[in-house]
Amino acid sequence: MDLAPDLSAPALMDVLPERPIRTYPALLSTEADALAWVRSGAPEGALVVADYQAAARGRGGLPWEIRPGRDLGFSMVLRPRLAPEREGWLYTLATSALADVLGEQSTIEWPDEVRREGERTGAVGVQAELGSDVDNWAVVTCMVPDATSTRAELMAEIVEALEARYESPSGAVLGDYTPRCETIGRTVRARLVPMGPTGQEVTGRAVSSLKDGALVIETGEGKRVMVRPQALGLLAEPVEEADSTPAWAPKDV
Repeated sequence: MDLAPDLSAPALMDVLPERPIRTYPALLSTEADALAWVRSGAPEGALVVADYQAAARGRGGLPWEIRPGRDLGFSMVLRPRLAPEREGWLYTLATSALADVLGEQSTIEWPDEVRREGERTGAVGVQAELGSDVDNWAVVTCMVPDATSTRAELMAEIVEALEARYESPSGAVLGDYTPRCETIGRTVRARLVPMGPTGQEVTGRAVSSLKDGALVIETGEGKRVMVRPQALGLLAEPVEEADSTPAWAPKDV
């Protein structure tokens, strides 16, 4: 499989000069390659991109499809100075950067998607190791389906936007993020990890997002619960409560 011209080393060096970049025709996933690289000392700003990814993954291991010649999928190394509980802030930064690039009508679906008119136009995933006794690192992976421009140029725009958001005060980022986030103001059901029959769920109205990336959900009892992106399994519409009778209960005839 040949390397796509718009993701070739010369094309990437032209728009992202003097930056460590690995580019591949095909790869299991850019995230996996970037994780191995960062653990062996990759510098901040290093990038991994591939024309095709056989097993691309987003937040929580959710499968992505990266089609050769059509979609853009890449991973970026960061060395953030964040407390471990603020890992979710990287989702706020990354989705904000994607929305900056993908158009004025872009909206954000907390915690990891960018949309336009209800259709997904981008998504992010984050893997991080943060703490006072570790060599802090994070790998932010971005995916844009049906990239409409030269992918190297689009990638450069996203990287520039991500670094700009990364360096901005958190208050300024949240000030732009909140009006874009369509999740806020909606009633949602958050299923937390580990998911399963006995897994924890939080249902209520999403009222805000915080500087650790958490979504604040106000329950029907007026209690406010913070759900962090790294603790989320699935965000869905609330379960209908029209008929709460168990299926095994006896029926009147």
